Amino acid sequence: MVAKLTAATKLVLSKGRSAARARSLKEVRSSRSTAEVDRADSLNVLVHHRIRLGIVSALAGVESLSFNELKSLLKLTDGNLSVHARKLEDARYIECRKFFEERRPHTEYCLTAEGRLALQRYLNHMEALIKATRTTLER
Repeated sequence: MVAKLTAATKLVLSKGRSAARARSLKEVRSSRSTAEVDRADSLNVLVHHRIRLGIVSALAGVESLSFNELKSLLKLTDGNLSVHARKLEDARYIECRKFFEERRPHTEYCLTAEGRLALQRYLNHMEALIKATRTTLER
């Protein structure tokens, strides 16, 4: 009976450790800085997503865009734009400004310096991949 309790205890303890380990890994991942996400030797998956790439690309050419302008330009739903914009905000790639205009709520987004740098690095990375692929195909 002691052996069974020990085995059961081990099972409970190992599950507890796994949960604690999963939580700690999640905390580490969420606390990563944009510099770690933006390492020059890896593809920035945050920017690589089609919608987020569209958002930062659209904002790169203008001072700011409203929520409705971005939504219309990228043909997105309110929820889809909100979720992806929030991810870019959390990474400090874009800045969101909310204010009232003629008593109506208004939301504007602009690209931050970090966001501009992330987009630049992403484009450089993609250009290097394209160049390497073309070189490979020419052989």
